[in-house]
Amino acid sequence: MSLSPLDLGSVRTPVEVADRLSDAIGLGPGDLLVKRDDLLGPGGGGNKIRKLEWTCAEALAVGADTLVTSGAAQSNHARLTAAAGARLGLRVVLVLAGRPDDDAQGNLLLDALFGARVVWAGDVDAPGLRAAADLVLADLRSEGATPFLVPFGGSSPSSVRGYADAGAELAEQVPDVRHVVVALGSGGTMAGLVSTLGAERVLGIHCGAVPDPRSAVAGLLLDRPVARDSLRIRTDQVGTSYGDLAEPAWRAVLLAGRTEGLVLEPTYTGRALAGLVAAVRDGDVRRGERTVLVHTGGLPGLFGHHEARRRLRELARNGG
Repeated sequence: MSLSPLDLGSVRTPVEVADRLSDAIGLGPGDLLVKRDDLLGPGGGGNKIRKLEWTCAEALAVGADTLVTSGAAQSNHARLTAAAGARLGLRVVLVLAGRPDDDAQGNLLLDALFGARVVWAGDVDAPGLRAAADLVLADLRSEGATPFLVPFGGSSPSSVRGYADAGAELAEQVPDVRHVVVALGSGGTMAGLVSTLGAERVLGIHCGAVPDPRSAVAGLLLDRPVARDSLRIRTDQVGTSYGDLAEPAWRAVLLAGRTEGLVLEPTYTGRALAGLVAAVRDGDVRRGERTVLVHTGGLPGLFGHHEARRRLRELARNGG
Protein backbone atom coordinates (compact mmCIF):
# COMPACT_ATOMS: atom_id res chain seq x y z
CA MET A 1 0.00 0.00 0.00
CA SER A 2 1.44 3.34 -1.10
CA LEU A 3 1.23 5.78 1.79
CA SER A 4 1.94 9.45 2.35
CA PRO A 5 2.11 11.00 5.80
CA LEU A 6 -0.66 13.23 7.10
CA ASP A 7 -0.01 16.80 8.13
CA LEU A 8 -0.51 16.84 11.90
CA GLY A 9 1.71 19.83 12.52
CA SER A 10 5.14 18.33 11.93
CA VAL A 11 7.48 21.17 11.05
CA ARG A 12 11.20 21.78 10.65
CA THR A 13 12.06 22.25 14.32
CA PRO A 14 14.88 24.56 15.39
CA VAL A 15 18.29 23.54 16.69
CA GLU A 16 19.45 25.77 19.53
CA VAL A 17 22.93 26.26 20.95
CA ALA A 18 23.10 25.37 24.66
CA ASP A 19 26.47 26.72 25.77
CA ARG A 20 25.70 27.05 29.48
CA LEU A 21 24.53 23.45 29.64
CA SER A 22 27.47 22.40 27.50
CA ASP A 23 29.92 23.97 29.93
CA ALA A 24 28.15 22.44 32.93
CA ILE A 25 28.57 18.89 31.61
CA GLY A 26 32.16 19.29 30.41
CA LEU A 27 31.79 20.17 26.74
CA GLY A 28 33.00 23.31 24.99
CA PRO A 29 31.35 26.37 23.41
CA GLY A 30 29.26 25.37 20.41
CA ASP A 31 29.62 21.65 21.16
CA LEU A 32 26.07 21.06 22.39
CA LEU A 33 22.85 21.85 20.54
CA VAL A 34 19.25 20.92 21.34
CA LYS A 35 16.84 19.77 18.62
CA ARG A 36 13.47 21.17 19.74
CA ASP A 37 11.05 18.41 18.75
CA ASP A 38 9.09 19.30 21.86
CA LEU A 39 7.61 22.07 19.70
CA LEU A 40 5.93 19.69 17.24
CA GLY A 41 2.23 19.57 16.51
CA PRO A 42 -0.98 19.66 18.56
CA GLY A 43 -1.68 18.27 22.00
CA GLY A 44 1.21 19.81 23.91
CA GLY A 45 3.92 18.84 21.42
CA GLY A 46 6.45 16.06 21.17
CA ASN A 47 8.25 13.55 18.99
CA LYS A 48 5.30 11.16 18.66
CA ILE A 49 3.68 13.52 16.13
CA ARG A 50 6.27 12.54 13.51
CA LYS A 51 5.23 8.89 13.98
CA LEU A 52 1.50 9.55 14.17
CA GLU A 53 1.54 11.27 10.80
CA TRP A 54 2.32 7.82 9.34
CA THR A 55 0.26 5.56 11.62
CA CYS A 56 -2.83 7.75 11.35
CA ALA A 57 -2.42 7.76 7.54
CA GLU A 58 -2.52 3.95 7.73
CA ALA A 59 -5.65 4.11 9.87
CA LEU A 60 -7.50 6.37 7.44
CA ALA A 61 -6.36 4.28 4.48
CA VAL A 62 -8.17 1.22 5.89
CA GLY A 63 -11.31 3.18 6.80
CA ALA A 64 -10.82 3.24 10.57
CA ASP A 65 -13.14 5.35 12.69
CA THR A 66 -11.44 4.67 16.04
CA LEU A 67 -7.82 4.73 17.18
CA VAL A 68 -6.78 2.38 19.97
CA THR A 69 -3.40 2.52 21.63
CA SER A 70 -1.76 1.51 24.91
CA GLY A 71 0.84 2.78 27.32
CA ALA A 72 1.67 3.82 30.85
CA ALA A 73 -0.71 6.08 32.73
CA GLN A 74 1.39 9.14 31.85
CA SER A 75 2.09 8.09 28.27
CA ASN A 76 3.05 11.01 26.04
CA HIS A 77 2.21 8.84 23.04
CA ALA A 78 -1.31 8.21 24.34
CA ARG A 79 -1.83 11.94 24.92
CA LEU A 80 -0.73 12.80 21.39
CA THR A 81 -2.80 9.98 19.88
CA ALA A 82 -5.80 11.51 21.63
CA ALA A 83 -4.95 14.93 20.17
CA ALA A 84 -4.42 13.50 16.68
CA GLY A 85 -7.75 11.71 16.87
CA ALA A 86 -9.49 14.93 17.85
CA ARG A 87 -7.93 16.74 14.90
CA LEU A 88 -8.95 13.96 12.49
CA GLY A 89 -12.45 13.41 13.86
CA LEU A 90 -11.70 9.88 15.06
CA ARG A 91 -12.72 8.29 18.36
CA VAL A 92 -9.78 7.38 20.58
CA VAL A 93 -9.58 4.67 23.23
CA LEU A 94 -6.48 4.57 25.44
CA VAL A 95 -5.64 1.31 27.20
CA LEU A 96 -3.43 2.34 30.10
CA ALA A 97 -1.56 0.39 32.75
CA GLY A 98 -2.72 1.09 36.30
CA ARG A 99 -5.98 2.11 37.90
CA PRO A 100 -8.11 5.26 38.05
CA ASP A 101 -6.70 8.05 40.20
CA ASP A 102 -9.04 10.53 41.87
CA ASP A 103 -6.23 13.08 41.68
CA ALA A 104 -5.44 12.76 37.97
CA GLN A 105 -2.52 14.89 36.84
CA GLY A 106 -0.37 15.63 33.81
CA ASN A 107 -1.10 13.74 30.61
CA LEU A 108 -4.30 12.22 32.00
CA LEU A 109 -5.91 15.64 32.20
CA LEU A 110 -5.08 16.29 28.56
CA ASP A 111 -6.35 12.85 27.54
CA ALA A 112 -9.70 13.92 29.01
CA LEU A 113 -9.53 17.34 27.37
CA PHE A 114 -9.11 15.74 23.94
CA GLY A 115 -12.09 13.46 24.51
CA ALA A 116 -10.31 10.11 24.70
CA ARG A 117 -11.89 7.19 26.57
CA VAL A 118 -9.51 5.52 29.01
CA VAL A 119 -9.66 1.80 29.75
CA TRP A 120 -7.58 0.84 32.78
CA ALA A 121 -5.72 -2.46 32.45
CA GLY A 122 -4.51 -2.78 36.04
CA ASP A 123 -1.01 -3.79 37.05
CA VAL A 124 0.10 -5.56 33.87
CA ASP A 125 3.33 -6.11 31.96
CA ALA A 126 3.73 -5.39 28.25
CA PRO A 127 2.07 -8.64 27.06
CA GLY A 128 -0.80 -8.03 29.49
CA LEU A 129 -1.25 -4.52 28.14
CA ARG A 130 -1.39 -5.81 24.57
CA ALA A 131 -3.92 -8.46 25.62
CA ALA A 132 -6.10 -5.76 27.19
CA ALA A 133 -5.89 -3.71 23.98
CA ASP A 134 -6.91 -6.78 21.93
CA LEU A 135 -10.03 -7.16 24.10
CA VAL A 136 -10.92 -3.51 23.50
CA LEU A 137 -10.47 -3.99 19.74
CA ALA A 138 -12.77 -7.03 19.81
CA ASP A 139 -15.43 -5.15 21.79
CA LEU A 140 -15.32 -2.21 19.38
CA ARG A 141 -15.68 -4.48 16.37
CA SER A 142 -18.68 -6.19 18.00
CA GLU A 143 -20.27 -2.74 18.34
CA GLY A 144 -19.82 -2.10 14.63
CA ALA A 145 -16.81 0.19 14.88
CA THR A 146 -13.71 -0.05 12.68
CA PRO A 147 -10.81 0.30 15.11
CA PHE A 148 -7.14 0.62 14.24
CA LEU A 149 -4.42 -0.37 16.69
CA VAL A 150 -1.67 2.24 16.94
CA PRO A 151 1.31 0.31 18.33
CA PHE A 152 2.81 0.91 21.77
CA GLY A 153 4.84 4.10 21.63
CA GLY A 154 3.67 4.64 18.06
CA SER A 155 6.65 2.62 16.83
CA SER A 156 6.22 0.52 13.69
CA PRO A 157 8.28 -0.02 10.52
CA SER A 158 6.14 2.58 8.74
CA SER A 159 6.29 5.20 11.49
CA VAL A 160 10.09 4.94 11.57
CA ARG A 161 9.99 6.99 8.36
CA GLY A 162 8.97 10.01 10.41
CA TYR A 163 12.32 10.01 12.19
CA ALA A 164 14.23 8.99 9.09
CA ASP A 165 13.00 12.31 7.68
CA ALA A 166 13.94 14.05 10.94
CA GLY A 167 17.46 12.61 10.66
CA ALA A 168 17.82 14.07 7.17
CA GLU A 169 16.52 17.41 8.48
CA LEU A 170 19.06 17.35 11.28
CA ALA A 171 21.92 16.47 8.93
CA GLU A 172 21.12 19.61 6.93
CA GLN A 173 20.95 21.76 10.05
CA VAL A 174 24.14 20.40 11.66
CA PRO A 175 26.26 18.82 8.89
CA ASP A 176 29.19 18.11 11.22
CA VAL A 177 27.14 16.42 13.95
CA ARG A 178 29.13 13.62 15.62
CA HIS A 179 26.67 12.46 18.28
CA VAL A 180 22.86 12.55 18.33
CA VAL A 181 21.59 11.68 21.81
CA VAL A 182 17.98 10.58 22.20
CA ALA A 183 15.74 8.86 24.73
CA LEU A 184 15.01 5.25 23.79
CA GLY A 185 11.47 4.19 24.70
CA SER A 186 9.68 1.91 22.23
CA GLY A 187 12.58 2.33 19.78
CA GLY A 188 11.04 4.05 16.77
CA THR A 189 12.68 7.45 17.20
CA MET A 190 16.16 5.97 17.50
CA ALA A 191 15.53 3.54 14.65
CA GLY A 192 14.52 6.35 12.29
CA LEU A 193 17.57 8.42 13.19
CA VAL A 194 19.87 5.42 12.74
CA SER A 195 18.38 4.67 9.32
CA THR A 196 19.44 8.12 8.09
CA LEU A 197 22.45 9.11 10.20
CA GLY A 198 24.01 5.68 10.78
CA ALA A 199 24.41 3.68 13.96
CA GLU A 200 27.76 5.23 14.80
CA ARG A 201 26.31 8.72 15.28
CA VAL A 202 23.16 7.94 17.29
CA LEU A 203 23.35 7.30 21.04
CA GLY A 204 20.13 5.95 22.54
CA ILE A 205 19.51 6.21 26.27
CA HIS A 206 17.34 3.28 27.40
CA CYS A 207 14.47 4.45 29.63
CA GLY A 208 13.11 1.05 30.67
CA ALA A 209 9.97 1.03 28.50
CA VAL A 210 10.87 -2.25 26.75
CA PRO A 211 12.77 -5.27 28.10
CA ASP A 212 15.26 -5.55 25.20
CA PRO A 213 16.05 -2.16 23.67
CA ARG A 214 18.51 -3.51 21.10
CA SER A 215 15.97 -5.92 19.68
CA ALA A 216 13.29 -3.21 19.75
CA VAL A 217 15.39 -0.87 17.60
CA ALA A 218 16.80 -3.54 15.29
CA GLY A 219 13.33 -5.03 14.76
CA LEU A 220 12.10 -1.72 13.37
CA LEU A 221 14.89 -1.61 10.78
CA LEU A 222 14.12 -4.83 8.91
CA ASP A 223 14.14 -3.06 5.53
CA ARG A 224 17.48 -1.40 6.40
CA PRO A 225 19.18 -4.07 8.54
CA VAL A 226 21.57 -2.89 11.23
CA ALA A 227 23.63 -5.25 13.39
CA ARG A 228 22.32 -5.22 16.95
CA ASP A 229 25.85 -4.94 18.33
CA SER A 230 26.55 -1.82 16.27
CA LEU A 231 23.80 0.14 18.04
CA ARG A 232 25.05 2.62 20.62
CA ILE A 233 22.74 2.17 23.61
CA ARG A 234 23.30 3.07 27.24
CA THR A 235 21.26 1.04 29.71
CA ASP A 236 22.60 2.58 32.93
CA GLN A 237 20.01 5.34 33.42
CA VAL A 238 16.84 3.33 34.14
CA GLY A 239 17.34 3.18 37.90
CA THR A 240 14.99 0.96 39.88
CA SER A 241 12.27 0.88 37.20
CA TYR A 242 10.77 2.77 34.27
CA GLY A 243 8.22 4.67 36.36
CA ASP A 244 10.43 5.53 39.33
CA LEU A 245 12.43 8.72 39.63
CA ALA A 246 16.07 7.98 38.83
CA GLU A 247 18.34 10.41 40.69
CA PRO A 248 20.62 11.20 37.70
CA ALA A 249 17.54 12.01 35.62
CA TRP A 250 16.21 14.33 38.32
CA ARG A 251 19.58 16.12 38.51
CA ALA A 252 19.49 16.46 34.72
CA VAL A 253 15.99 17.97 34.82
CA LEU A 254 17.19 20.59 37.32
CA LEU A 255 20.39 21.23 35.37
CA ALA A 256 18.58 21.88 32.07
CA GLY A 257 16.09 24.17 33.77
CA ARG A 258 18.73 26.17 35.61
CA THR A 259 21.25 26.54 32.79
CA GLU A 260 19.02 26.94 29.72
CA GLY A 261 15.43 27.36 30.89
CA LEU A 262 14.65 24.04 29.20
CA VAL A 263 11.84 21.92 30.63
CA LEU A 264 12.69 18.23 30.62
CA GLU A 265 10.79 15.45 32.40
CA PRO A 266 12.15 12.53 34.43
CA THR A 267 11.04 9.54 32.37
CA TYR A 268 12.52 10.25 28.94
CA THR A 269 14.26 13.56 28.36
CA GLY A 270 15.76 13.70 31.85
CA ARG A 271 17.22 10.23 31.35
CA ALA A 272 18.49 11.25 27.90
CA LEU A 273 20.42 14.19 29.33
CA ALA A 274 21.66 12.05 32.24
CA GLY A 275 22.93 9.55 29.69
CA LEU A 276 24.76 12.31 27.86
CA VAL A 277 26.33 13.48 31.11
CA ALA A 278 27.51 9.91 31.74
CA ALA A 279 28.82 9.59 28.17
CA VAL A 280 30.92 12.76 28.60
CA ARG A 281 32.21 11.49 31.94
CA ASP A 282 33.16 8.15 30.34
CA GLY A 283 34.85 9.74 27.32
CA ASP A 284 32.36 8.40 24.79
CA VAL A 285 31.42 12.01 23.93
CA ARG A 286 34.34 14.44 23.99
CA ARG A 287 34.94 18.15 24.02
CA GLY A 288 35.14 19.49 20.47
CA GLU A 289 32.67 16.92 19.07
CA ARG A 290 29.43 18.46 17.82
CA THR A 291 26.59 16.88 19.80
CA VAL A 292 22.82 17.23 19.47
CA LEU A 293 20.40 16.33 22.26
CA VAL A 294 16.97 15.58 20.79
CA HIS A 295 14.31 17.13 23.02
CA THR A 296 11.40 14.75 22.45
CA GLY A 297 8.91 16.69 24.59
CA GLY A 298 6.76 15.35 27.40
CA LEU A 299 6.31 18.46 29.54
CA PRO A 300 2.89 17.32 30.92
CA GLY A 301 4.60 14.21 32.23
CA LEU A 302 6.67 16.33 34.59
CA PHE A 303 3.48 17.35 36.38
CA GLY A 304 2.09 13.82 36.25
CA HIS A 305 5.09 12.26 37.99
CA HIS A 306 4.21 12.05 41.68
CA GLU A 307 7.76 12.16 43.07
CA ALA A 308 8.92 14.90 40.71
CA ARG A 309 5.86 16.96 41.61
CA ARG A 310 6.56 16.49 45.32
CA ARG A 311 10.15 17.67 44.90
CA LEU A 312 9.11 20.67 42.83
CA ARG A 313 6.63 21.67 45.54
CA GLU A 314 9.41 21.38 48.10
CA LEU A 315 11.67 23.59 46.00
CA ALA A 316 8.86 26.11 45.63
CA ARG A 317 8.25 26.17 49.40
CA ASN A 318 11.93 26.80 49.97
CA GLY A 319 12.07 29.59 47.43
CA GLY A 320 13.85 27.58 44.72
